[in-house]
Amino acid sequence: MSMLAFSTGETLEQIEPLRSNIFSRPTPLTGGDAAIIDDDGRILLVLRSDNRKWAMPGGAMEVGETPAEGVQREALEETGIYCQAVAAVGVFDSRYCDTQSRHHLYRFVFLCKPLSKANDKPTHATEILNMEWFSENNLPEDLDPGHKPLIPEAFRVWHGDSRIFFDGIGRG
Repeated sequence: MSMLAFSTGETLEQIEPLRSNIFSRPTPLTGGDAAIIDDDGRILLVLRSDNRKWAMPGGAMEVGETPAEGVQREALEETGIYCQAVAAVGVFDSRYCDTQSRHHLYRFVFLCKPLSKANDKPTHATEILNMEWFSENNLPEDLDPGHKPLIPEAFRVWHGDSRIFFDGIGRG
């Protein structure tokens, strides 16, 4: 409650009425992933320290940022690379894309263009063991299960198919 008060500038007394009608209802968490694909058609993947699987950089959205801003921030934090979201790939429900989480998640995936490397080391480098660029036909075998179905969707959009994936709709 105090974090919400701080971020909105409201007092705890003003926010307290929300406890019973909004905060008592469970809702999915929101997260996002950056499908950073360079001009050579290679996607940047990170080797996660928690499960030792390859995945797109990403994470939880923060209050006050758009999904695209959150994905760009997460990519910078994890890789030290600035990127720009250029297209929406889709909105994925964790229950249907093999995401291994105890939480129900809505994941926003954006096709991103790499811009430049930051001067500083990634701020969340402890979450990442390695990062590497992979071609579409040479992806690592040890992909994170929740990213396996998302990466082909990102390449589909990179190849020019502008349909946005949601609720199982968007695949050719």
